[in-house]
Amino acid sequence: MKKANKRVRFFLVTLLVTLGTASSHAQETKQVSATTPAASESSIANDPDVLAAIRLFSAWMDGQLLYKSLPGVAVGVVSDQQLVWSKGFGYADVKAKVLMTPSTKFRIASHSKLFNAVAIMQLREEGKLRLDDPVSKYLPWFKPRPAGDDDGTITIEQLISHTSGLQREAGDHWTSYNFPTREELKALFADRKAAFPPATRHKYSNLAVSIAGLVVEEASGQPWEDYVTRNIFEPLGMTASSVDRDVAGLAVPYGRRMPDGSREQLRFVSARGMGAATGVTSTVEDLAKFVSAQFRKGPRGGPRILSSGSLREMHRVRSIEESWASGYGLGFAVSRINNRTYVGHAGGYPGNMTMTYIQLDDKIGVIVLANYSDAERDILAQQLLASVGQAVVKAATPKRPADEWDPAWARFAGIYRGRGADVQVVVLNKRLTAITLGNNVVESSFRLEPIGGGRFKYMAPTGGSVIGEVVRFVEEHGKPMRMYTGDGWIDRMKE
Repeated sequence: MKKANKRVRFFLVTLLVTLGTASSHAQETKQVSATTPAASESSIANDPDVLAAIRLFSAWMDGQLLYKSLPGVAVGVVSDQQLVWSKGFGYADVKAKVLMTPSTKFRIASHSKLFNAVAIMQLREEGKLRLDDPVSKYLPWFKPRPAGDDDGTITIEQLISHTSGLQREAGDHWTSYNFPTREELKALFADRKAAFPPATRHKYSNLAVSIAGLVVEEASGQPWEDYVTRNIFEPLGMTASSVDRDVAGLAVPYGRRMPDGSREQLRFVSARGMGAATGVTSTVEDLAKFVSAQFRKGPRGGPRILSSGSLREMHRVRSIEESWASGYGLGFAVSRINNRTYVGHAGGYPGNMTMTYIQLDDKIGVIVLANYSDAERDILAQQLLASVGQAVVKAATPKRPADEWDPAWARFAGIYRGRGADVQVVVLNKRLTAITLGNNVVESSFRLEPIGGGRFKYMAPTGGSVIGEVVRFVEEHGKPMRMYTGDGWIDRMKE
């Protein structure tokens, strides 16, 4: 995020020099109250670096709206179980001058796929389906013509991980805005041929997820919108969320900016039979509750809408793009940004562009909802991460207790020799670090994190080797002679 942060700071300086005094439009957007009551009491929200980052991002966002004539954007930053900061910029309705707020409702488009995948996993936990079940077990009419002669059956897991090989869409609905009904989806498969054999490659498919939504209906005995309302929205307290209804409080959707500067005001578009793929309506405040659910541990129950084991499965990559920079878990998109892994999703619907990024280790999430079709949602979300997000992570990171370091541990420093390599244990700022001698990269060191009883845990940026194993030292006459990592050992060299 360092390069992104520098770009934000550069833009801010340029903005302040250029504007001098903010325009009336920028002043109006700043009037929108941003912070939730919970966040105002939070030490994280009141951290000086977080407040500075909020001012920085807000000034940058005001500049985006002013110079690019954008309608409106609502954003939120989540730290673990708290919506630390949220704000609306610009207008939910430009003509009526209705200001954007964190409670403004949006069609969140493909974020619907997250809720559909959760529903599938809930039904699996209840024993009502298996991920490796053929789709035809629940939908006997599901008989797409195979791409090849020996393709095999399409499974439920392949539908929600985008490895089914089915075409992306079910018709011309993104042009005509006439989405198919459930019955029309069924009729589609009379002459529909798969693009690829299943499990061949990552291929994003709204059609596949729509079919998975029909599986939810068959396995649960409920309409999809009823199931997700009762089993996801209500347990999480997502009271402003709904499925495919023209509810009050929706942001007015606008088309892309035309060469003459105008934007078409779009109408409400029903997702009909494709609600599981793109039909959910929600807000920044409600989506923050869903983001927080990703950090909860334990068995399913109440606000834990899934067991932590099922969540881990959903977040794990199942298919990747050829670039290896992004891929897909179960419902969740997975991205690599500046050498960090994020889960979440993007969404696009007529006049609605949405994005979430969630970093599981840092327990941080950002939400961006915009009411115009050409919103640069990924840029907005990444700048939010680079500024407010990173400040929140820093503020939320527990400080190491002063007594965590025992000066006596310095005796473990030295060179240990094994058959494969020599390892040197070094004391770095009251922390033990080990490095394999002869490695080409100094950053290849790993940490020895104390776990009590004079033992440590091997921790490293990568997941290979013996990460997570217990490290202990065998001593003779008070002098370390052997270093165990897991079950293996290396001997200390004589000085």
